[in-house]
Amino acid sequence: MFMADIAGVRVLYTGDYSREEDCHLCAAEILQFSLYFNSEKMAKTIRRLAEKTPEVGETVSGFLVKKAFTYQIMALDDLHVFSQLSTENISQRITIAYSGAFGVLKHRLKQIFESVESLPDEESEAPAFRVHERLTVKYESEKHISLHWRSDPISDMVSDSGIISILLILILITSYC
Repeated sequence: MFMADIAGVRVLYTGDYSREEDCHLCAAEILQFSLYFNSEKMAKTIRRLAEKTPEVGETVSGFLVKKAFTYQIMALDDLHVFSQLSTENISQRITIAYSGAFGVLKHRLKQIFESVESLPDEESEAPAFRVHERLTVKYESEKHISLHWRSDPISDMVSDSGIISILLILILITSYC
Protein backbone atom coordinates (compact mmCIF):
# COMPACT_ATOMS: atom_id res chain seq x y z
CA MET A 1 0.00 0.00 0.00
CA PHE A 2 1.25 3.52 -0.79
CA MET A 3 -0.12 7.01 -1.24
CA ALA A 4 0.48 9.15 -4.33
CA ASP A 5 0.14 12.94 -4.19
CA ILE A 6 -0.21 14.45 -7.66
CA ALA A 7 -1.14 18.10 -8.05
CA GLY A 8 -2.72 18.19 -4.60
CA VAL A 9 -4.88 15.12 -5.18
CA ARG A 10 -4.03 12.23 -2.94
CA VAL A 11 -4.79 8.68 -3.97
CA LEU A 12 -4.24 5.69 -1.70
CA TYR A 13 -3.28 2.60 -3.69
CA THR A 14 -3.82 -0.81 -2.13
CA GLY A 15 -2.45 -3.76 -3.97
CA ASP A 16 -2.71 -7.17 -2.46
CA TYR A 17 -0.77 -9.07 -5.16
CA SER A 18 -3.74 -11.30 -5.92
CA ARG A 19 -5.85 -11.81 -9.02
CA GLU A 20 -8.53 -9.48 -7.73
CA GLU A 21 -8.73 -6.03 -9.23
CA ASP A 22 -6.66 -3.38 -7.48
CA CYS A 23 -8.48 -0.83 -5.44
CA HIS A 24 -7.93 2.93 -5.69
CA LEU A 25 -9.30 5.06 -2.87
CA CYS A 26 -9.39 8.81 -2.83
CA ALA A 27 -7.83 9.94 0.37
CA ALA A 28 -10.17 11.90 2.55
CA GLU A 29 -8.37 14.09 5.01
CA ILE A 30 -5.01 12.64 5.88
CA LEU A 31 -3.34 14.61 8.60
CA GLN A 32 0.28 15.39 8.04
CA PHE A 33 2.60 14.90 10.95
CA SER A 34 6.31 15.07 11.55
CA LEU A 35 8.48 12.93 13.75
CA TYR A 36 11.48 14.45 15.45
CA PHE A 37 14.27 12.21 16.63
CA ASN A 38 16.75 13.29 19.24
CA SER A 39 20.20 12.02 18.32
CA GLU A 40 21.58 12.47 21.84
CA LYS A 41 22.37 9.36 23.81
CA MET A 42 22.48 9.22 27.57
CA ALA A 43 24.41 6.71 29.63
CA LYS A 44 24.08 6.11 33.35
CA THR A 45 27.12 5.50 35.51
CA ILE A 46 26.61 2.64 37.91
CA ARG A 47 28.23 1.14 41.02
CA ARG A 48 31.74 2.49 41.64
CA LEU A 49 31.58 5.16 38.94
CA ALA A 50 28.31 6.49 40.40
CA GLU A 51 29.76 6.98 43.89
CA LYS A 52 31.29 10.32 42.92
CA THR A 53 29.52 12.88 40.74
CA PRO A 54 31.88 14.09 38.00
CA GLU A 55 32.48 17.79 37.51
CA VAL A 56 31.51 19.48 34.25
CA GLY A 57 34.14 18.66 31.63
CA GLU A 58 35.66 15.86 33.73
CA THR A 59 36.40 12.64 31.87
CA VAL A 60 34.67 9.49 33.08
CA SER A 61 36.57 6.34 32.23
CA GLY A 62 34.95 2.91 32.12
CA PHE A 63 33.18 0.39 29.91
CA LEU A 64 30.14 1.42 27.89
CA VAL A 65 27.58 -1.40 27.98
CA LYS A 66 24.46 -1.37 25.79
CA LYS A 67 21.60 -3.49 27.07
CA ALA A 68 18.26 -3.31 25.25
CA PHE A 69 18.01 0.44 24.50
CA THR A 70 19.87 1.71 27.56
CA TYR A 71 23.52 2.56 28.00
CA GLN A 72 25.53 2.14 31.17
CA ILE A 73 29.10 3.08 32.01
CA MET A 74 30.75 0.88 34.59
CA ALA A 75 34.16 0.26 36.07
CA LEU A 76 36.11 -2.80 34.99
CA ASP A 77 35.73 -4.33 38.46
CA ASP A 78 31.92 -4.13 38.18
CA LEU A 79 31.73 -5.85 34.79
CA HIS A 80 31.17 -9.34 36.21
CA VAL A 81 28.28 -8.10 38.41
CA PHE A 82 26.16 -6.77 35.52
CA SER A 83 27.14 -9.16 32.74
CA GLN A 84 28.34 -12.67 32.18
CA LEU A 85 31.72 -11.33 31.17
CA SER A 86 34.81 -11.61 33.33
CA THR A 87 38.34 -10.32 33.05
CA GLU A 88 41.53 -12.29 33.51
CA ASN A 89 45.23 -11.58 33.38
CA ILE A 90 47.10 -13.82 30.96
CA SER A 91 50.73 -14.69 31.58
CA GLN A 92 52.62 -15.90 28.55
CA ARG A 93 55.81 -17.92 28.32
CA ILE A 94 57.93 -19.10 25.43
CA THR A 95 61.04 -21.27 25.56
CA ILE A 96 63.73 -20.79 22.93
CA ALA A 97 66.64 -23.10 22.22
CA TYR A 98 69.73 -21.04 23.05
CA SER A 99 73.13 -22.55 23.72
CA GLY A 100 75.20 -19.35 23.74
CA ALA A 101 76.47 -17.42 26.74
CA PHE A 102 73.69 -15.73 28.71
CA GLY A 103 75.85 -12.64 29.28
CA VAL A 104 76.31 -12.21 25.52
CA LEU A 105 72.55 -12.32 25.03
CA LYS A 106 72.04 -9.66 27.71
CA HIS A 107 74.77 -7.48 26.18
CA ARG A 108 73.24 -7.72 22.69
CA LEU A 109 69.75 -6.91 23.98
CA LYS A 110 71.17 -3.87 25.84
CA GLN A 111 72.41 -2.61 22.48
CA ILE A 112 68.91 -2.92 21.02
CA PHE A 113 66.64 -1.86 23.92
CA GLU A 114 66.92 1.18 26.19
CA SER A 115 66.10 -0.60 29.42
CA VAL A 116 67.61 -4.00 30.30
CA GLU A 117 68.01 -4.61 34.04
CA SER A 118 69.27 -7.64 35.96
CA LEU A 119 66.87 -9.20 38.41
CA PRO A 120 67.97 -9.80 41.99
CA ASP A 121 68.97 -13.40 42.75
CA GLU A 122 66.23 -13.86 45.38
CA GLU A 123 63.49 -13.09 42.80
CA SER A 124 64.49 -16.03 40.60
CA GLU A 125 66.72 -19.06 41.08
CA ALA A 126 68.31 -18.81 37.65
CA PRO A 127 70.03 -15.75 36.17
CA ALA A 128 67.45 -13.43 34.66
CA PHE A 129 66.95 -9.90 33.40
CA ARG A 130 63.99 -7.72 32.53
CA VAL A 131 63.51 -5.76 29.29
CA HIS A 132 61.51 -2.51 29.56
CA GLU A 133 60.05 -3.71 32.89
CA ARG A 134 57.70 -5.98 30.92
CA LEU A 135 59.61 -8.95 29.48
CA THR A 136 61.58 -11.30 31.73
CA VAL A 137 64.32 -13.40 30.12
CA LYS A 138 65.48 -16.37 32.24
CA TYR A 139 68.37 -18.77 31.80
CA GLU A 140 66.69 -22.18 32.13
CA SER A 141 69.55 -24.52 31.16
CA GLU A 142 72.63 -24.65 28.98
CA LYS A 143 70.37 -25.17 25.96
CA HIS A 144 67.26 -23.11 26.74
CA ILE A 145 66.09 -19.67 27.77
CA SER A 146 62.52 -18.68 28.57
CA LEU A 147 60.70 -15.42 28.11
CA HIS A 148 57.80 -14.45 30.41
CA TRP A 149 55.36 -11.54 30.16
CA ARG A 150 51.87 -10.46 31.10
CA SER A 151 49.68 -10.11 28.06
CA ASP A 152 48.69 -6.57 27.15
CA PRO A 153 49.28 -4.61 23.93
CA ILE A 154 52.55 -2.96 25.01
CA SER A 155 54.03 -6.09 26.64
CA ASP A 156 53.11 -8.10 23.56
CA MET A 157 54.97 -5.61 21.33
CA VAL A 158 58.04 -5.70 23.60
CA SER A 159 57.99 -9.51 23.71
CA ASP A 160 57.57 -9.79 19.93
CA SER A 161 60.55 -7.53 19.31
CA GLY A 162 62.52 -9.35 22.03
CA ILE A 163 61.84 -12.75 20.46
CA ILE A 164 62.81 -11.49 17.00
CA SER A 165 65.98 -9.90 18.42
CA ILE A 166 66.97 -13.14 20.18
CA LEU A 167 66.37 -15.14 17.00
CA LEU A 168 68.49 -12.67 15.02
CA ILE A 169 71.24 -12.95 17.66
CA LEU A 170 71.07 -16.75 17.27
CA ILE A 171 71.46 -16.39 13.50
CA LEU A 172 74.49 -14.12 13.99
CA ILE A 173 76.08 -16.52 16.50
CA THR A 174 75.57 -19.58 14.29
CA SER A 175 76.82 -17.79 11.16
CA TYR A 176 80.20 -17.09 12.85
CA CYS A 177 80.62 -20.70 14.00
